[in-house]
Amino acid sequence: MTKKNVLYAAILSLLPLTASAQLRINMGDDSPMRKLQIAEMAISNLYVDSVDEQKLVEDGIRGMIEKLDPHSSYMTAKEVQAANEPLQGNFEGIGVQFNMVEDTLLVIQPVTGGPSEKRGILAGDRIVYVNDTTIAGVSMPKEEIMRRLRGPKGTKVRLGIVRRGIADTLRFVITRDKIPVKSIDAAYMIRPGIGYIRIGNFGAQTHDEFCQSLMRLSGEGMQSLILDLQENGGGYLHAAVDIAEEFLSKGDLIVYTQGRRAPRNEYFATGDGLFENGKIVVLVDSYSASAAEIVTGAIQDHDRGYVVGRRTYGKGLVQRPIDLPDGSMVRLTIAHYYTPSGRCIQKPYEKGKAADYAMDVINRLKSGELMHEDSIHFVDSLKYYTLKEHRVVYGGGGIMPDYYVPLDTMRYTRFHRELSAHSFIIKASLRYVDQHRKELQKKYPTFALFKQQFEVPQTVTDNIFKEAEKQQIKPKDDEELQKTLPYLRLQLKALIARDLWGTSQYFAIMNESNDVVAQALKLLLGGSDEVGNQ
Repeated sequence: MTKKNVLYAAILSLLPLTASAQLRINMGDDSPMRKLQIAEMAISNLYVDSVDEQKLVEDGIRGMIEKLDPHSSYMTAKEVQAANEPLQGNFEGIGVQFNMVEDTLLVIQPVTGGPSEKRGILAGDRIVYVNDTTIAGVSMPKEEIMRRLRGPKGTKVRLGIVRRGIADTLRFVITRDKIPVKSIDAAYMIRPGIGYIRIGNFGAQTHDEFCQSLMRLSGEGMQSLILDLQENGGGYLHAAVDIAEEFLSKGDLIVYTQGRRAPRNEYFATGDGLFENGKIVVLVDSYSASAAEIVTGAIQDHDRGYVVGRRTYGKGLVQRPIDLPDGSMVRLTIAHYYTPSGRCIQKPYEKGKAADYAMDVINRLKSGELMHEDSIHFVDSLKYYTLKEHRVVYGGGGIMPDYYVPLDTMRYTRFHRELSAHSFIIKASLRYVDQHRKELQKKYPTFALFKQQFEVPQTVTDNIFKEAEKQQIKPKDDEELQKTLPYLRLQLKALIARDLWGTSQYFAIMNESNDVVAQALKLLLGGSDEVGNQ
């Protein structure tokens, strides 16, 4: 008997009879699976302290996956549910947008057509208890409050509501229902003839939402489109393909995937897109990833429109979800994404060094890439050509824009970043709207009037500075304060507009000072038909 088999036999002799029978070791079996099985069985039965066998297996799976690429992953059943909700396009709950103000849940807006709106919940209401549990003034984590408000469709929840101007606590019984999760952050006419649509992620309902926005803006006279994919981390492949189809001609290749065990799989436009002929500018940055890069690469490679901004993230690995019996999931990389010209979207990585990979965007900042286009260098081996105009584009990870716009590092002062990080700005906007909602709605019956005339009162910014100073947060000098004020006031105005109307109005204000949007407008209003790095 070999030393190895002696060791196996010794382990068997120490295990309980049932465990020994379950293992049934074949002394000649050298398979990695058998080795893993022996180790797990030995630890769970012989280790000096008790172990959580479920966690032991999960840690083992995580350990294996960590040595692969940066995007293969293991998720518990809870993590799977949380990750899928934004992409599936709905969850089940009471249907309110809320935020926490001074340990109290403040309703920003009830979801249109949702169960809370139908029962009469209003913007500005404070939810003070859920069923028999007080949630106001008890410092309950936001996640725990969400858990109490959400629940299966058809179940009921009792709410206690405090409403400004009413002395008594109002009581509501809400029947939970499916609540839509929107992936279109904004859709509006940014200039006469020019529409603007911002997609937050690519989920199950994104294409339907996008088409509705396209048709509405077309009805308002849209001839050109700014498609904003900045900070869009991606989502479903089929959603990206469906969106790209609305811009491309029948037979145009959108993307293809290929891997060691996965044969080449191609996705083509089928024709009859809603916006095959209008001008397009796509906005991207270093956080635009995956599905966002598929759409961007297809539009660029077919010379269909401009790409403006900074090099995208470079996430071009295809994950296949493998469901496990307990509801957990392994997402295993099986292939790469390639743009129509043959560029691999995935940026380089070293297996097992996820921390280095995660630092890539920080390294771009340190190298100067985000501020200076001439800091970006491509070798000739990464050179590709677009399919119609035969312009030079580069592979090597991410999509390089046609028009580079540097990151404005001077816009946010250190003082502004501190105010934002400690939530002083968002809390001030919520408090102001809560105190003046009816007054604002009466004075500014339309957003257009608000955008044109409203100015943030000096008292709002003064109160922010007073609250911040209590925590030793203050500008280093008057120069920093004066640099902070203009953008702070703009941000406050946008947040107030969001709480009164919605996210489209938020971006309608913020975009007026966005350099990437300004470059897109310059291209569309200038009427240039040339696409190229400027």
